[in-house]
Amino acid sequence: MAENKTQPTNADARAFVNAVEHRQRREDGLVILELMERLSANQAVMWGGSIIGFGNYTYKYASGRSGDWFIVGFSPRKQNLTLYLMCGFEKVQHLLDRLGKHKTGKGCLYINKLSDIDMDVLSELILKAIEIHKQNGNGHC
Repeated sequence: MAENKTQPTNADARAFVNAVEHRQRREDGLVILELMERLSANQAVMWGGSIIGFGNYTYKYASGRSGDWFIVGFSPRKQNLTLYLMCGFEKVQHLLDRLGKHKTGKGCLYINKLSDIDMDVLSELILKAIEIHKQNGNGHC
């Protein structure tokens, strides 16, 4: 069975963010790194070449496929900050309604710049994603 292409590495997450060319994305990335580290009580770990994850767990699907993944994470991409909250957004829609300017994908929250959003609400979202994950027994939410 094929392994996930994105695996934890020994690369320095802070050095990765500090090397981001886009000034605003770099500054916002450092804020998110510190916020997620504090809220998750886990050190930042590089997953592959461009994702920073916090915490980890092993998941297993009914098909037998399993792997390791992080609980919450982010990537300071060229087009936006991509936050990986992994638990979907149906349970936190009330928070998204108060967040500010953003977009969502299946498990991703896209933010252009942190000044577009309410940081207190973002903190609540991150904490809620961690809580939902823990309630689901460290499996996919």
